[in-house]
Order: sequence, then structure tokens, then C-alpha cells
Amino acid sequence: MTDTAKTWLTPAAHQKLVDELQHLTTEGRAVIEQRIAEARSHGDLRENAEYDTAKNDQGLMEARIRQIKATLDNAEIAEASNDGRVDVGSLVTVIDDDGDEMEFFVAPPENKVDGMLLASPSSPLGGALMGAKPGTTVSFEAPGGTFKYEVKAVRPYEG
Repeated sequence: MTDTAKTWLTPAAHQKLVDELQHLTTEGRAVIEQRIAEARSHGDLRENAEYDTAKNDQGLMEARIRQIKATLDNAEIAEASNDGRVDVGSLVTVIDDDGDEMEFFVAPPENKVDGMLLASPSSPLGGALMGAKPGTTVSFEAPGGTFKYEVKAVRPYEG
């Protein structure tokens, strides 16, 4: 048996996934079943675009349900650490070479928060930031070249 890596989730991200799973497995499935039944009532299924679309949507929804279940089964639910170093769950304020200031939420994509820039720990930027402290300059390679950021501040995400 292979060891599956844990996915770090904030309590808020965990609850959001639980709520989405609940919605998809109840109301979501009921709506799709109604759409399929309605499309079937129109007769010949071989040339029924409405039926094909409903069945496709059903497949996509079931795939999302499996994805959420897998994420929740392998979730590590935790608050961000507050030791002054960038870790999963940190909000990091950085300054680029042009003097522009940006704030990134360092966390896996499942923790995406609207209105916040996300730097996944598995991305070049997120990986470069991991472990950094204020005053540190990090650099990373990306498709657009080599980028450098000075870490200005680190604080735990509280959401």
C-alpha cells in the first residue's frame, strides 16, 4: 500500500469541502437525476443533446465527489504555526525587485481564499518561501525567468 501525502487544510477550508460534498451528494445528485429523467422523456437517446449533456454533467459531478472524498480522507486539519518562519498556512508579505509589495497565502490549492494570492508549497514561489524569515531574500525559477522577493513579514493565516 502506498503512503498518500497529507493535504494541509485550514479548519475553514475543511468545512467548505465538507459542505460542498454534502450539497453534491444530496441536492446535486437530485438535480442531475431530474435533468436525466426529463431528457429521457423526450424520446430517442441516440440524438438527444440534452441527455448527453446531463450525463456528462453527472460524470463531472461524481468525479468532483471522489476528489473531495480523497482530499478529506487525507486531510491534516491545522492552524498555521506562528514561529516567524514561512510555513504552510502563513501569510507572507514580500517586496519584488520593483519595490512592489504583495501578500501571499502559502497553502495547497484546496485552501484558496477569494481575494488572496495563493502560493502553493509545491509551486516554485511557495517552495522558495518555505522556511524563510523576515529580511530574507528568496529567488526561484519560473517560466518567465528568475524572480527574487524580499520577505517583509510573516504571520499565520487566521480564517
